[in-house]
Amino acid sequence: MSAEKSPQCCIFIVSGRVQGVFFRLSTRQKARQLEISGHAINLPDGMVEVLACGKSEALDALEAWLWQGPPAAQVSDVSRKHSNNKAPTGFITG
Repeated sequence: MSAEKSPQCCIFIVSGRVQGVFFRLSTRQKARQLEISGHAINLPDGMVEVLACGKSEALDALEAWLWQGPPAAQVSDVSRKHSNNKAPTGFITG
C-alpha cells in the first residue's frame, strides 16, 4: 500500500452529555458503516475519546456525525487532532 493510500488517523474528543447515552456503541456502528477502524472510550472527565483511522472523506463524515451523536446525546464540542497511531484492525469500544 503506498503512503498516499494509507489510512489517516485522528483523535476526536467529544464533550457534552456523551456518557450513558450509547455514544460509544453508536459511534462504532457509524465507523463501521464508513469503513473506519479505531476505538471509542469513555474518559474520566465525562468526555469520549474516538480514535478514527480511514479515508479523509470518511473521517470528515464521522466528525460531522459526532457533532450530533445518538438521539439521547447532547454534544457541546468536538475537537480533532491528527494522530500518528497505526491504524488498528476493526473498531472497539472500551
